[in-house]
Amino acid sequence: MNIQHIIESSVKKGFSTLYDTAIPSVEFQATRKEFDGDITVVVFPMLRFKKGNPVQIGEDLGKYLVENVTEITNYNVVKGFLNLVIADAFYLDFFNSIYNEANFGTVTPKDDEKAIMVEYSSPNTNKPLHLGHVRNNLLGFSVSEIIKAAGKKVYKTQIINDRGIHICKSMLAWQKFGEGETPESTGLKGDKLVGNYYVKFDQEYKKETAQLIEEGKTEEEAKKEAPLLVEAQEMLRKWEAGDDAVVSLWKEMNGWVYAGFDTTYKNMGVDFDTLYYESDTYLLGKDVVAQGLEKGVFFKKEDGSVWCDLTNEGLDEKIVLRSDGTAVYMTQDIGTAIQRVKDFPDVGGMVYTVGNEQDYHFQVLFLILKKLGFDWAKQLHHLSYGMVDLPSGKMKSREGTVVDADDLMVEMTTTAKEISEELGKLDGYSEDEKNELYKTIGLGALKYFVLKVDPKKRILFDPKSSVDFQGNTGPFIQYTYARIQSIIRKSSFDYSNSVTIDLHEKEKELLKQLALFPETIQQAATNYSPAVVANYTYDLVKEFNSFYQNVSILGEENQDKKIFRVQLSKKVADTIKIAFSLLGIQVPERM
Repeated sequence: MNIQHIIESSVKKGFSTLYDTAIPSVEFQATRKEFDGDITVVVFPMLRFKKGNPVQIGEDLGKYLVENVTEITNYNVVKGFLNLVIADAFYLDFFNSIYNEANFGTVTPKDDEKAIMVEYSSPNTNKPLHLGHVRNNLLGFSVSEIIKAAGKKVYKTQIINDRGIHICKSMLAWQKFGEGETPESTGLKGDKLVGNYYVKFDQEYKKETAQLIEEGKTEEEAKKEAPLLVEAQEMLRKWEAGDDAVVSLWKEMNGWVYAGFDTTYKNMGVDFDTLYYESDTYLLGKDVVAQGLEKGVFFKKEDGSVWCDLTNEGLDEKIVLRSDGTAVYMTQDIGTAIQRVKDFPDVGGMVYTVGNEQDYHFQVLFLILKKLGFDWAKQLHHLSYGMVDLPSGKMKSREGTVVDADDLMVEMTTTAKEISEELGKLDGYSEDEKNELYKTIGLGALKYFVLKVDPKKRILFDPKSSVDFQGNTGPFIQYTYARIQSIIRKSSFDYSNSVTIDLHEKEKELLKQLALFPETIQQAATNYSPAVVANYTYDLVKEFNSFYQNVSILGEENQDKKIFRVQLSKKVADTIKIAFSLLGIQVPERM
């Protein structure tokens, strides 16, 4: 049982026994380093139920707890704070109960538990994934893994924006300027090849508009009448009409892009259970609008357009169907959400990983789905996140603004290589081992740097400082894990049996930090925040390094103490590995 729960029920019972008065809750905080104790009860809130001197109340309760609770061995009172000392036996029992638990901290989902669907990535098929997609993918994947570890079934999904004028622009530019080149003939990843033609379209379109302006057209007229745009719009019409040649080219070029995306996802270490395509979903939702009209959720204006009035909820009126009967994005999103629950009937909620510029859109979407009466609509969450900025000149960028995801990952591996070579830590490694390690360190640095920050905050990403072997970084934590593996390799004695010892204060602090891991996962899942797990792991590693510097492990003469310290080190490493797996980060056995 959680020590906090034991103390809370005992304090309530003690308060009732001593003062014949009930208190509804007990407030705790960590004991300050300068005072003796492991957990602190805050007495001040109790004065609402019992007038008196907080120090005296603390003394009364402390004495009661020592006499009645075996886990509490001593106490001291500082002003209105009751500091309690927990018995070593409690921590040793806790440690022995988790030592052989392979998935410590995680909860296995129940068969009858409702599933959560997490959407992330959701790129356009006219360009490669970029820096913004990196944060999106890392967040979505990590939140999926955390929710799973907290005891829920999870489906990871994305909706690929594979239709519309943007893809027609790439297709048309390839037709006009591509001379039949393919990913195979150029050696380029398919998403990069198609992205180049999107850029090419833009360049040629700007030339045409400039020419038309020179001929006397206004800027607005030139932008609308440029022959390339008119052709792209005609191509979109043909695609929507099912024209064989256009659909065939669309399938071929999208196929190139998907192959490119798959390579990027694999290198990034993210995956999906199911995919949705906008080309399949863009007509969804229209039937729901008809049903919503009947229920009075929507209303029709004189021009025939259909709206939802959200003014009572502090928002405005939102269009869900244009006057010509065509859908808007909101309609598609309503239809897609409903379709997903039809496809996966056990889904009881959804998480949408989308940048914070779409906050209002999701506020409206969730409200409309609730008004339509769907139970699962109460469990919808927008995992909103801020932009990622780079210090200028750090990375190559396309068109001066976009940082390519593949280039970023290569850059991170290169940075890890440069710093590792400067530190000279890799004697005795083969070239293949070194390259694999550089990738593990580089990607770990990138992922940790992105995920340790609260999702809502904007990030300034500096590749060099992220690959630092000191401070709150991925490589610092990876290095500590590798250091523990080295201790385990050198432990040439049997350390499998449990032992009973008097705990050193550094051992106790480390055990207290380990004990927080299960609730950390639950908290991270509740808040949809990998930062909670990342920063917990950093705190665990700091506590381990303090332990490592203050007590002897393999040099300890007392065999029981030596056994316990190796066991404790191993459990810390196992916990780092589980925590980092929730962030999608690998840990190296040697560094």
